[in-house]
Amino acid sequence: MAWWRWAFVTGALFSLTACVATEPETLEFVEEQPVLYGYVDGYGPIEDGAYSLPPIPPQYLQGVNRRALVQYDGDEPVGTIEVDRHAKLLYYVIEGGMAWRYPIAVGRQGKAMTFDTVIRRKAEWPSWTPTANMLRTEPEVYEPFRGGVEGGLTNPLGARALYLYHNGHDTMFRIHGTNDIASIGNSSSAGCIRMFNQDVIHLYDKIELGTKVVLRSYEDSVEIEGEEVANRGGEIPARQVDPALIYGPDEDDADAADTDMALGDEEAPEAAEG
Repeated sequence: MAWWRWAFVTGALFSLTACVATEPETLEFVEEQPVLYGYVDGYGPIEDGAYSLPPIPPQYLQGVNRRALVQYDGDEPVGTIEVDRHAKLLYYVIEGGMAWRYPIAVGRQGKAMTFDTVIRRKAEWPSWTPTANMLRTEPEVYEPFRGGVEGGLTNPLGARALYLYHNGHDTMFRIHGTNDIASIGNSSSAGCIRMFNQDVIHLYDKIELGTKVVLRSYEDSVEIEGEEVANRGGEIPARQVDPALIYGPDEDDADAADTDMALGDEEAPEAAEG
């Protein structure tokens, strides 16, 4: 099995705050994107430090569901991030009336944002720990991960995270990568603002600490994007994940886990680093 196929297998199995590996039926792609060497330009495999990121399959990159340099029709100043939670798009405003537009997924926490924020922290391959609210409301999903998950290919925050603050306090809201490629362009029952890993890496180096993050209203989304795009995507649920896929099996369960991880007649690959 090719390494990128195995990475998608491990990424799809880990669907906690930032990952929901359900194929969305409500997100329709209307515009085909050019495919070169089996993947869309800008979404090929990436060697990032100790990690090898797989390419994003073209079927997830149709229409507006891919990164693009576009004319900016909003009102925010250069250097601002504007998040359109309705159209599932994020804009980074640059000079010349232009912006980088990225598709996003919006989790329940992301939908709960009601105020503008500022980026006060950035992290590459961040670790993740479920919040007290997650542990309280969905203990069956998050309790096994109370101790946190180290950064790596199976971490739900993906390759990069931008931490959002308000009045000097961490809001617990994040803009981050994800291994759940099917969620991009949709909403889910968990998570903040998620991006393809290739996109969050592209955005990360452009962003300085102190960057303002503002929220676009539904009315402005309809006016700028059109009613269809402003209402794109559907709701997809979170699901429970076997902690052994993240932390590794207990010694007594090792033999059983090896059997479960076997893929057909092939030898099961080693677990992804991290």
